[in-house]
Amino acid sequence: MGFSAIVVAAGSGSRAGGAKQWRRVAGKPVVRWSVEALLDAGAREVVVVIAADAREEADAALAGLDGWRAVFGGATRAGSVCAGLAALGGADDEPVLIHDAARPFLSAEVIARLLAGLVDADGVLPALPVADSLRRGREGMVSGAVDRENLWRAQTPQAFRLKTIRDAYAVWPADEAATDEAAVVERAGGRVRLIPGDARLTKLTYPEDFAMAEALSPARTTIRIGQGFDVHRWGPGTSVWLCGVEIPHDQTLIGHSDADAGLHALTDAILGAIADGDIGDHFPPSDPEWKGASSDRFLVHAAERVALRGGRIVNVDVTLICEQPKVKPHRQAMRERLAALLKLPLDAVSVKATTSEGLGFTGRGEGLAAQAAVSIELPA
Repeated sequence: MGFSAIVVAAGSGSRAGGAKQWRRVAGKPVVRWSVEALLDAGAREVVVVIAADAREEADAALAGLDGWRAVFGGATRAGSVCAGLAALGGADDEPVLIHDAARPFLSAEVIARLLAGLVDADGVLPALPVADSLRRGREGMVSGAVDRENLWRAQTPQAFRLKTIRDAYAVWPADEAATDEAAVVERAGGRVRLIPGDARLTKLTYPEDFAMAEALSPARTTIRIGQGFDVHRWGPGTSVWLCGVEIPHDQTLIGHSDADAGLHALTDAILGAIADGDIGDHFPPSDPEWKGASSDRFLVHAAERVALRGGRIVNVDVTLICEQPKVKPHRQAMRERLAALLKLPLDAVSVKATTSEGLGFTGRGEGLAAQAAVSIELPA
């Protein structure tokens, strides 16, 4: 049975500590899990509803996928769903699945059950029976028990015919908040069928939920290690760029770009970890476009190449080898700059320096060397 889908990804995710739909679980952005599952199951189109300022994040999270498009959502979840419904161009009787991006592990089996259940119902709701005992509480104390018989934990996606859900929202009171689409269809007089849900369709709500999601992930991942090395000679100048930070100095490093050896070594390490050539393949020194270019562009490009593979950078480690300048006073700024460029926590970024004890070209002050190591998690 053909169908279309809406993935609601416009929330702020404040309880999870930020926009959870763009965060990664098992190497992939949360929203990508659902969009991939719906497309793989045969969705004619997937409309992803996003906040007005999140287009860049959506494009990055879903890069390389065909069959989806983004629309801007409203101030409430209901407003966002209605924006998605307005964007769909299917026939009135086409099934539409409406799903929360914060439930990443959608399976083909659940999608099939939803579509089958819609044959003789106005809506279909995947749900799990409440297994825990329930208590009422007041001021930190138990004040009574709740009978859990016939209580269910509602999940998404929820399935409806396109006209059914559009008509139901058209008569929903504007001053009421809808808990979900099943409630909207019920209020309009529709019959909503319960089908077995999936325990893996848990909703990511709080920061600690992400650790559980990593454990539940159906995807296998592999760890890749990359290393990079770069050298530049000293020449006349008044400052030097190292790891994205400009340091006053009585010389500068000579190169086609800004000669930031730290960033060049780290870029090569990242590209090496995913077997994607080296910095010269992507940014040839013979190309005048890169003359004097800021090397942070090279590093961001390498990180984007990892994201396109569904991977994530776990940690990076850069060592600068030189007699001068002194790196320690600038090391924290370098770590912060690398963390910002790679969107990593600070404790996943290491920068350190050493000398060569007066030996070799670095010991003689002829040049500076940098080496870098990186670990990357990729889908297996």
